[in-house]
Amino acid sequence: MTGTTLSSAGLDPRRRRILFRAWHRGTREMDLLMGRFADAHLPTLSEPDVADFELLIEVEDPDLFGWLGSGTPEPGFDTPVFHRFRQFHLSGEGVPEI
Repeated sequence: MTGTTLSSAGLDPRRRRILFRAWHRGTREMDLLMGRFADAHLPTLSEPDVADFELLIEVEDPDLFGWLGSGTPEPGFDTPVFHRFRQFHLSGEGVPEI
């Protein structure tokens, strides 16, 4: 079970692959961070933003965790999608209600 709340049924093949990858990163913590963002935003991302999110999915978990904290992303990853991703989690929007 992945935890996703988004059905892949209405997504194009590219977005389906991204949704799967977002929920299957390797560490459960990053699965939750990337997966919840994908659930919330993947259907409405523009094609350039989808490409940027695909790049983020390939970043190693320790690097991405560092960037989400107080680190600065490497050039090429400091995109509007990364800033939306960071804000999504820092704002608490990505935390499920109990």
